[in-house]
Amino acid sequence: MKTLLVYYGYGIHTQMISEMIKEKIDCDVYRIKPIEEYSDDYDLVVKQTEDNLQSRKTPEIEEVPFSLDDYDKIILGTPVWWYTITPPVRTFLTKYDLSNKEVIAYATNAGWLGNTFEEIEELIQSKLTDKISIKFTVDYSENQLVTSKNEINRWIDEINKL
Repeated sequence: MKTLLVYYGYGIHTQMISEMIKEKIDCDVYRIKPIEEYSDDYDLVVKQTEDNLQSRKTPEIEEVPFSLDDYDKIILGTPVWWYTITPPVRTFLTKYDLSNKEVIAYATNAGWLGNTFEEIEELIQSKLTDKISIKFTVDYSENQLVTSKNEINRWIDEINKL
């Protein structure tokens, strides 16, 4: 079974978790890339995406440069923006059919998960095999994990057995 880790990361949180996963699981990694990158001004991005939950925007993203048919298992990572998945992840899930794949998800957030996993399941049209909410401090500039590394590592070990 071949595994692909797919994630979108605005800052470093989701990328940091992706790197932890990659250290323990033999998988290919792909970062979702919007055609038009978001601003480096965090406050501006917050204002621009404030209606994310209602609008369910799907910005253009770069094409995946390989066939997803080569993978049986997808590990999907997303930050939580306004209680749900980021627009680039929404685009990925809308654009690519993952209905016949085992999908596992992780969401980085400051404690407001909302309907993140429910939206993923709606878009993949099946239940997630496993999932974890990974919390960081509310102060975005601190980049401090609230969820323990031990808990994250236990989860990674469990999904590696699936």
